[in-house]
Amino acid sequence: MKTIEIYFVRHGQTYFNRYNRMQGWSDSPLTPKGWQDAKKVGRKLANIAFDAAYSSDTTRAYNTATTIVHSNKSPGLKVKQLAEFREEFYGYFEGADSAQTWFQVLKPVSQARTFHEFLLHHDISESKNAVKAADPFHEAEDHFDFWKRLDKGFQYLIAHSEDQDKILVVTHGTTIRSIVGRYAPDMDITTSPSNGSLTKVTIQDSSISVNYFNNNDEIIK
Repeated sequence: MKTIEIYFVRHGQTYFNRYNRMQGWSDSPLTPKGWQDAKKVGRKLANIAFDAAYSSDTTRAYNTATTIVHSNKSPGLKVKQLAEFREEFYGYFEGADSAQTWFQVLKPVSQARTFHEFLLHHDISESKNAVKAADPFHEAEDHFDFWKRLDKGFQYLIAHSEDQDKILVVTHGTTIRSIVGRYAPDMDITTSPSNGSLTKVTIQDSSISVNYFNNNDEIIK
């Protein structure tokens, strides 16, 4: 039996976050607050003995991860980028105004006017299918596309870990919400995890469970 603890961190605030823009595979730099988000969570995690550290291959995630690792006391810890843990791909809507996009995307499938309202009554997987259906290029990821990619990421972590390993993964808001929605469907994911927040997942053999979501406490376990 192999048990792995994964500490998922949402990257620090970016300019697209600040301006409320759709930010999936597109990228924007960390704001000054974003760098502070990374330093703050780094201090919280400083005494966690990580065996490995990963980030998605976006600069916002990588810069957050390297900042965390710089504060960590685990010897020789370096960040490896895994594209599998990118954010959801929004296709044509990348970089668009978030409020306008969600209103347009959700209108054909729901009476909800916002993503938050949609998640009160729908599974997050349905939002991915709605984005792809609304994308005139049909290049956005639907639920199947997204999980085909993310499952490969989990398989990589399992294959490259030992029993009792603690792993840092810096990733993205909707990716974290999607993980929690799948493996802890009773948890409330209607509010996006804060920049720099922690979500802890435990993998025990083939079973995945969520310890906590969107944790901003000063003391982390």
